Amino acid sequence: MTRSVWLKADDEVGDWEARKRRITAGLEAGVDWVLVDRRDVGRVRDLGRVNVAAFAGDDVHVMDAETDEDPDPDAVVVGKGGEGDGTVDLPSDLSGSADLTTLRRTDAPGGAYVRILDADYETFAEAAAGEADYTLVVGEDWQIIPLENLIARIGEETDLVAGVRSAEEAKTAFETLEIGADAVLLDTDDPDEIRATVEIRDESEREHLDLQHATVTEIEETGSADRVCVDTASMLDHDEGMLVGSMSRGLFFVHAETADSPYVASRPFRVNAGAVHAYVRTPGGETKYLAELKSGDEVQVVDTEGNTREAIVGRAKIEKRPMFRVEAELENGDRIETLLQNAETIKVATASGRKSVTDLAAGDDLLVYYEAVARHFGEAVEESIIEK
Repeated sequence: MTRSVWLKADDEVGDWEARKRRITAGLEAGVDWVLVDRRDVGRVRDLGRVNVAAFAGDDVHVMDAETDEDPDPDAVVVGKGGEGDGTVDLPSDLSGSADLTTLRRTDAPGGAYVRILDADYETFAEAAAGEADYTLVVGEDWQIIPLENLIARIGEETDLVAGVRSAEEAKTAFETLEIGADAVLLDTDDPDEIRATVEIRDESEREHLDLQHATVTEIEETGSADRVCVDTASMLDHDEGMLVGSMSRGLFFVHAETADSPYVASRPFRVNAGAVHAYVRTPGGETKYLAELKSGDEVQVVDTEGNTREAIVGRAKIEKRPMFRVEAELENGDRIETLLQNAETIKVATASGRKSVTDLAAGDDLLVYYEAVARHFGEAVEESIIEK
């Protein structure tokens, strides 16, 4: 499931300057959607690139500054000023709701906005979900129970967007019933809360890898080869690195160059990852050859506990350097190997802690990621492939 963060920025937030500050904070944090009144669609487009949803029923529009055109939103949301927010009483026959009728006539992707005022509004949200691409529900006195009910009852026909006011509430919404809401509608002016909510979105989608140890059976100098330094556009932590290896089924944890030495400053954005032929793990469980990496690509950063995140490649630097061949054996008897530069700054994770590759010896236990699969163009496949 791909999670998303919507930011509420309609006229309930305040005047345009107040809305603009909130929207700008959202754009800087990386929200996915901004929900505004129809009149503000062009203004949001002028501020930056983001999906814009607009409440229906607002006939006052602001023209786009560059094109003098009335820009369309990416989604039209009904319910504000109608049955969805309690302005108009719910009908006894929900299928005859004016809000749902408006939604059925919407050409653009449609959303339904429902404040859960009581059990009847929960039922109304369930009916709206059958008509809407996005169902935005905002709890009042009760939040968790209605959300649990809607997650259990609503299928994949709609994206369920839960109203929240903090990152903590967003985390709960994403974890409710272990399935969680598809998205959250965040209502806050606090830039820190907006950033924290986006970070929770990212964390909810990240893999956690089960790393294990393999015992070094051989380490030898092999001569010079073309090796790749992966310079990311992120600062990496002391316990982070990348997974690389000559065999796709077994990848070695190589630390980022976060440690200072007497001879060279730290490069906390860099992983000296190995020779050009080696695999590196990328987001989504795929791999690429190190030689393929270029500026703008994404790589997977992993820490020693198996937590992952994504980083953008700023530069891949290839130079000829002396190399070691490192071979290690897993508990199942399988042997994996890789080539790493013969230099003190290249460090791997061992059972006894961080160690330079130049200090490795037979018997050391290295941190690795192992999966008994073959790969074709970086994707896992069910076929027999021999790597040696």
